Amino acid sequence: MDLVSIRPGRGCTVLEVRGELDMATSPQLREGLQRLVDAGDRQVVVDMAGVGFMDSSALGALVVTFKALRDVGGRLSLAAVQPPVRNVLTVTSVDRVIQVYESVRAAEADMPSTEDATGG
Repeated sequence: MDLVSIRPGRGCTVLEVRGELDMATSPQLREGLQRLVDAGDRQVVVDMAGVGFMDSSALGALVVTFKALRDVGGRLSLAAVQPPVRNVLTVTSVDRVIQVYESVRAAEADMPSTEDATGG
């Protein structure tokens, strides 16, 4: 089973992540996120419902992508974050910078509406 899968969302692209995010798997997360940025995706939601553990290497990948998207007028959001991962986000104050939603649907509902549809 792949660690990450990409699917279209409502007004965004959803990167679904499953498994543990640690030093061994963070490169896959980073590559998946970078592919989206390189492809021109600007509204990205990371569905973390299937993630039970995340270390600092994965946190770094999320922050780097957040900054890359912010620099081009985009946004990275996290959705369905499980309690152990939420604790990491809270302790590091990353949840003050990257918006965290209860579900992908809630994140999609909060996407900025664009009159000029961009590829989707």
